[in-house]
Amino acid sequence: MRLAARPSFAVAMALLAASCSSAPKPPPQPEDHTVTVPPNAGVYKVGQPYQVDNVWYYPREQPDYDETGIASWYGPTFYGHHTANGEMYDGNQLTAAHKTLPMPVNVRVTNLDNGKSLVVRVNDRGPYARGRIIDLSKRAAELLDVVQTGTARVRVTYLSRSDINGGPPPPETPPAIANALPAAPSAKVDTAALGIVPGAAVEAPGRTVQMPTAPIPARMFADSQPTGQVTRVPVPAVTHLYVQLGAFSKLENAKALLGKVAGDLRISTLQRGGQTLYRVRSAPLPSVQDADAALARLSGAGANDAHIVVDQ
Repeated sequence: MRLAARPSFAVAMALLAASCSSAPKPPPQPEDHTVTVPPNAGVYKVGQPYQVDNVWYYPREQPDYDETGIASWYGPTFYGHHTANGEMYDGNQLTAAHKTLPMPVNVRVTNLDNGKSLVVRVNDRGPYARGRIIDLSKRAAELLDVVQTGTARVRVTYLSRSDINGGPPPPETPPAIANALPAAPSAKVDTAALGIVPGAAVEAPGRTVQMPTAPIPARMFADSQPTGQVTRVPVPAVTHLYVQLGAFSKLENAKALLGKVAGDLRISTLQRGGQTLYRVRSAPLPSVQDADAALARLSGAGANDAHIVVDQ
């Protein structure tokens, strides 16, 4: 009879199932929305000549680069995309895009509207909007007060090569190679883009006038790394925008270009390195909108090398 009192195997399994069904179920695991971003694969590169919108660009080593123009900035649309040298774009980093400088290199960008100056790391190509000299990351644009206005008159000065993937920068190119120019159309051989530099000339056809622009203090170049430190530097109280078609070492070449392009153009002189250069450029323009419109007109008239510069 004791055996009859013991529950059957089937009954025991039923009781076990009932007890399990009454136990609380574990919560579902949250979905994993993590995006795996490939590690930086940045390299040092100069790049081959390339064409965008019928305009040719010639990247090269430019250790003496010192130019003025209009800066813009690019934001969230490009986050997570690879830059031209293989790195990952992050708008919170102090980086920038340039059309022809090697990558990565450090440059100093000075806002000529307020005197704020900052070191950024060039690791991308662009901007390709006509009349823009450099594209800043959002963070760099914030520190230079460019975000609200969208653009700013700037001076861009080469400082040094930058590190690669946290490691040291590659050795400097021998001067014979660094200063060598790539093959280019003959029309460009005698031209050079000019910037606002100590001793530059104001617009004055037929004569040279020294421009009272204070040089950037040497101490500013001691630290060439993008640390985020914003420095105030002296800048001209008033600057103007010009559309410059070219600069020549021979006056007859400047006159030849002047005769080919219709518009309110003139020839002005610049003393640089003990040499007189003859610039073909527009009359002074008061705003970025005016400079953009003049650039569009002159480019449409066949001045493919025209660009915007900042001067007094």
